[in-house]
Amino acid sequence: MVLSEPYGFWIILFLSLWESSLGQLVYSVSEEVNKGTVIGNIAKDLKMSAQELERRMFQIMPGSNAKYFDVNVKTGSLFVKDRIDREELCGVNQKCALNLEALAQNPHRLYRLEISIVDVNDNAPFFPESTYIVNVTENAIEGDRFLLPTAKDPDAGSNSLKDYKLSSSEHFSIDVHSGQKNIFAELILQKTLDREKQAVIRLVLTAVDGGKPPKSGTLSIAVNVMDVNDNKPIFSKPLYKVKVKENTPVGTKIISVSASDLDEGSNSELEFSLHKNTDELNLFKINPDSGEIFVQGKIDHEEDSAIELRVQARDKGSPPKNSHCKVLIEVVDENDNAPEIVTTPLMESVKEDAKPGTAVAVVTVSDKDGGKNGIVHCSLKDFFPFKLETSYNNHYSLVVDGPLDRESVSQYNITITAADEGTPPLSSSTVITVHISDVNDNAPHFPAPVINAFLSENSQAGGLVTKVTADDSDTGENAELSYSLLDSSSSSIPVTTLININSLSGEIFSLQSFNHEETKRFQFQVMATDSGVPPLSSNATVNVFILDENDNSPVILAPYSEPGSVNTENIPYSAEAGYFVAKIRTVDADSGYNALLSYHLTEPKGTNLFRIGSSTGEIRTKRRMSDNDLKTHPLIITVSDNGEPSLSATMSMDVVVLESLDGIKTSFREVPVKEESFSDLNLYLLIAIVSVSVIFLLSLVGLIAAKCYRTDGSFSRYGAPVINTHPDGSWSFSKSTQQYDVCFSSDTIKSDVVVFPSPFPPADAELISINSDDTFMRTQTLPTTEKLIKRGDLPRPVFPESTDNTLLR
Repeated sequence: MVLSEPYGFWIILFLSLWESSLGQLVYSVSEEVNKGTVIGNIAKDLKMSAQELERRMFQIMPGSNAKYFDVNVKTGSLFVKDRIDREELCGVNQKCALNLEALAQNPHRLYRLEISIVDVNDNAPFFPESTYIVNVTENAIEGDRFLLPTAKDPDAGSNSLKDYKLSSSEHFSIDVHSGQKNIFAELILQKTLDREKQAVIRLVLTAVDGGKPPKSGTLSIAVNVMDVNDNKPIFSKPLYKVKVKENTPVGTKIISVSASDLDEGSNSELEFSLHKNTDELNLFKINPDSGEIFVQGKIDHEEDSAIELRVQARDKGSPPKNSHCKVLIEVVDENDNAPEIVTTPLMESVKEDAKPGTAVAVVTVSDKDGGKNGIVHCSLKDFFPFKLETSYNNHYSLVVDGPLDRESVSQYNITITAADEGTPPLSSSTVITVHISDVNDNAPHFPAPVINAFLSENSQAGGLVTKVTADDSDTGENAELSYSLLDSSSSSIPVTTLININSLSGEIFSLQSFNHEETKRFQFQVMATDSGVPPLSSNATVNVFILDENDNSPVILAPYSEPGSVNTENIPYSAEAGYFVAKIRTVDADSGYNALLSYHLTEPKGTNLFRIGSSTGEIRTKRRMSDNDLKTHPLIITVSDNGEPSLSATMSMDVVVLESLDGIKTSFREVPVKEESFSDLNLYLLIAIVSVSVIFLLSLVGLIAAKCYRTDGSFSRYGAPVINTHPDGSWSFSKSTQQYDVCFSSDTIKSDVVVFPSPFPPADAELISINSDDTFMRTQTLPTTEKLIKRGDLPRPVFPESTDNTLLR
């Protein structure tokens, strides 16, 4: 390929692509080419399409040489982006190559690019001085040689200094010979000189390089013809070799050169010097009298591993004679450079679910020393879920080597240590910080799987029932929670018609007012869901217990509650103290203390003839009648519950005192105490037992029906109370989904009351005994209630310890 170039040279462009385990590509480009010059197609060389090159985000890794080259990922072309001056980059070195690193991702891979810089002939040879004087004795013999100054040419290879040419002269010619680094020219005497004929001979020395076309530089030479001193110094050997360690202290002697002169007197006195055109004059010095060479500067193996000195021995004759020898100094490497570490992160953070082998960063180590001193090993300090994998020589990839958990460790400060194999070894360290980013791997968590909330009945709709909260170990959007309701599969009424939840705060509000007499408890589930992708969720069960309020007044049962009835009771004038007058039966739809009833009696002022059992409702006489007592006693009975505030019901009764009760049909409500015979008592007891058995069977049937009805999960509306009176003197009070059954024996001294609180089935019945002192005492709880409590279907009842006027339920 020929490029238009001011210099008119061929730009040699070739690709020697080899891709082994090192992944190295080799290119070549001429110096001073125009910016934008394409030197190769990486996509083609890597056997990839340009689209794949762009998809894999192929790029030149940052570095000191990256400013000269770049890759067009659209076409895959590797091109020059800055001026390249081989002499500026590589100096006098013959080989000039720039190393680059390139990175392709998905999958991750590093490539090494070596670009050789081809020299062009852009520098002409030149001499350090424009004029050089050579003193030659007139008795110099033919064949005498005189070393001429060495020309310099920054170019390399064929473009460097190749030859010297001397202007036409009958007395002199030149002999050109090559040294280790330079080409030297010696002036050879071809014909004896005669100072009297020609004292000064002027010559022109031309240095020519090997470029096409060649370039040249000239030096004016003045040959002074000197008289008589016809012997020159002779070195003991033409070449001296010595090894010197780098960093040898200044002033250290490294070698001595020696020479002799056959002349006598001042013509044999020698003076040694280093050739003034030697670049290493700042590193060494020579004793002009003894020929000892000393170190006077810093010797660095990395800058120059071999140094060549030109030593001149010159006598003090007139004119003086001189000769030269070479001193080759081999600089021995010392381990004086610690490894250098360069880290290049590939991503800002690593996801905590990153798979083993995921590349995190590229690590490049280098050591300026050579040999074992330049062999570097890289390792991680301490244990981390990461490891170093070798890409190729001195290039590593930091990859994931274990599970990551941001909730445990959100950031790793990884110390990378590089050590060489020198003696003693040198090392260096660097710290690379790896941030772990969050993924949604933790579901929300409630403090408890079951949450109990309590809500008073008749509370207004929209009131706060409870607040549920969950936490999430993740962060950011993965920890942002929202709450929602889940319907219970056993309920036919959607829970969303009963309550509502604030999806952000978790606050649960009621949508209606609840009635304890209809609903004791309802259950639903709350689901907490995070905002991750995919979202995670968890559930908690919420039990809402409806607390009873005293919102039902006591109800007086038949016969005193019958419409149009006149509440009148007759007693004989001969009635003794404690005579049974009547019994008031009441019921309260509430529960607990709100349904605990007490009876109070109001008599005409000054009578003080009757009393009523505060818990039984039995009205009895306090004393015998007297002639001063009224014949008709109007009584007012007040029934109050134990709620806050207390609710009550009132009825009036007229007690008529008769001389005798003979001929008056006794009401079924009257239960004589002392007048009963033994046989009558047994009969009544038998009737009571049969009645209780019938009621129990009916209750059992009702239990089964209620159980089946409640299995549907339906909530019944509160209905009007229905009071049923049984022939044996017992009564039952039912309200839609709840029923109270009370059974009294014929014995008025002690009666048993069986209470079935709703909504629990009759299996939860408690047997309550009414003592003669008007106190209640629980005597039996059916075993199934305890089973239900243990199973968790019922809350365990609390029975306050009391012995007087307290209903233990």
